[in-house]
Amino acid sequence: MTAAAWSGPIVVTGTDTDVGKTVVTAAITAAAQAAGLRVAVVKPGQTGTAGGAPTDVDVVERLAAPVTSMTLADYPDPLAPLAAARVAGLEPLELYTVVDAVRAQAEKHDLVLVEGAGGLLVPMGVRPSGEPWTVADLAVSLGAPAVVVCRAGLGTLNHTALTLEALDRRAIPAGVVLGAWPVEPQLVHWANLTDLVPNMVGALPDGAGTLEPGVFQRSAPGWLTPALYGVLDDWRSWAEDIQ
Repeated sequence: MTAAAWSGPIVVTGTDTDVGKTVVTAAITAAAQAAGLRVAVVKPGQTGTAGGAPTDVDVVERLAAPVTSMTLADYPDPLAPLAAARVAGLEPLELYTVVDAVRAQAEKHDLVLVEGAGGLLVPMGVRPSGEPWTVADLAVSLGAPAVVVCRAGLGTLNHTALTLEALDRRAIPAGVVLGAWPVEPQLVHWANLTDLVPNMVGALPDGAGTLEPGVFQRSAPGWLTPALYGVLDDWRSWAEDIQ
């Protein structure tokens, strides 16, 4: 990812589920809005809605209050979106319906953040042919770069490398954001930070999503590099300062 800030559609994906995609999406939203951009957030498929917990868009709205936010389809079971649609007997997400919805928002906003579900190759819905599509396919169809959210701990180097390789094979530009830097980092965290830095464009402290919205919005630019409308340029100082 280059130092120049990205605009238009950006896909936010992860190395796995529960790595912090939603809070990272909120942080990018907050930083971009602080820089004066009009931001829209699109969640193509929200699953696990049967329990009544806040949705990903609810979390982003609470933390960052984007100009526009929307979920295109929701499914009751906590499964991959295509599987959740099948189990519930609901219509799956059609790829070009999502592409059209994102492009419509891009015409009215400077930045459109599209948050996926789980990892890069999770089945999201179907193409007109009936074949499954993934977040990687969506990024290709949109011509959009990807923000890859990863963990700080053991295993992250392999998962992150696999995700970046899959993106590179599709000629999708990508940058990495650590979803949650621990309060008391261990040797493995410092070692992983060193290896991830060449691709990193951000890192959030653990618990960022529990901050009061005003504090979150003021803090967000300090967690991201200028590529994502932040001011972060010294990783070790950042990691030491938040302890």
